[in-house]
Amino acid sequence: MSSTDLALDRPTVPVPVPVAYTHKSDPAEVLLSTWCQVGEDRFVVTARWPETHGFYLTRFGLYDPLLLSETVRQTLPLLAHAAYGVPFGHQLLWKDFGWDLDPAALRADGEKGAAVELRLTCSDVKYRKGRATAITLSVEALRDGERLAHARTRFTIQERAVYERLRGRYADIASANARAVPLPPPAPAQAMGRESFQDVVLSCTDVPHRWQLRTDTSHPILFDHPVDHVPGMLLLEAVRQAAQAIAHPRPTVVVGMHSDFVRYAEFDAPCWITAKPLPDDVEGRRRVLVSAHQHEEEIFTSVVALGEAPAE
Repeated sequence: MSSTDLALDRPTVPVPVPVAYTHKSDPAEVLLSTWCQVGEDRFVVTARWPETHGFYLTRFGLYDPLLLSETVRQTLPLLAHAAYGVPFGHQLLWKDFGWDLDPAALRADGEKGAAVELRLTCSDVKYRKGRATAITLSVEALRDGERLAHARTRFTIQERAVYERLRGRYADIASANARAVPLPPPAPAQAMGRESFQDVVLSCTDVPHRWQLRTDTSHPILFDHPVDHVPGMLLLEAVRQAAQAIAHPRPTVVVGMHSDFVRYAEFDAPCWITAKPLPDDVEGRRRVLVSAHQHEEEIFTSVVALGEAPAE
C-alpha cells in the first residue's frame, strides 16, 4: 500500500496548510505555508521562517537552526493526517530524528523572513486497517534554490486507546501536569546561548556538564498546548543548550543533530541532562554527546555537531 492507494483528497498543486494539521494551537507559530503531492509517497511543502521570533532567535546573523527541527516536526502531523489517513486524536511518537545543515544557508538577510522548500519522501510506511502506523521521512530542505539541510526521521502512530493503555496513569494530561516536579532555577542564560532566563531549559548541578531539565509547562512556545510528557522539541532545545554550554565562551552554531528517543520523559521525576565531548568529525566539526536520564535509565541521546559562528 502507498499514499496513492488511500481514498484521500491529496492536492497535486500547492494548497494552504490548515493550522490543525501542524498540531499547533497558536496560528502564529505555524511555519508551514503550502503542501502538495508530487509523486508516490513524495510531497513538497513550503514554509516561511519569520524575520524575528520570540524564542527561535537570530544570532551571529543566522536564523536559529532549531527552526529547521520545528519545521520538519510540523510536517509529521501534516502528512499523517492529510496524506496517510491518520485520524485526529491519534498519537505521533518520535523514534529518531537527525539533520545536517549548511550554516551559510541560515543567513538572515531579508526583511520578510526566509522562504524554505521541503522535498519530502516517505518510505517504509507500515499500515493497519488502512491507516499508517509508522513512517520514515526523508527531507531535502532548500532556501532560494540552494541546499539548506538534509533531515531524516522515523515516527510511529498509535490509536488513542492503545496509547492510553500503554501509558496508564501517565496518559491523563491534567494529573501528569499536577505531579510535575518544582521548577529549578535556570542556568546562566549567556552560557546557554540564550538572552532570557525564561528560555533556559537547564538548571546547574554540582557536577560539571550535568544539568537538571527545566520543564516549564507555562512556556508559550515549548508548551503551545497541554501534553502528558516532555515534548520532543524541549529535549532538542536542551541538547542545543548543553552543547553550547560545553563550547562556551567560544561562539558556535549547531550544524547537525542526530537524536534517538528511547522512552518518554515524564513530569513527575527529575530528568538529568549530561554532555560529553566527542572527537571531531571528519569535517573537523566539534561534536558533543548529550544524553538524558530519568529514574537512572537512559531515555534519550543526541550527537551534536558544532561549527564556528561567523563574525557579525
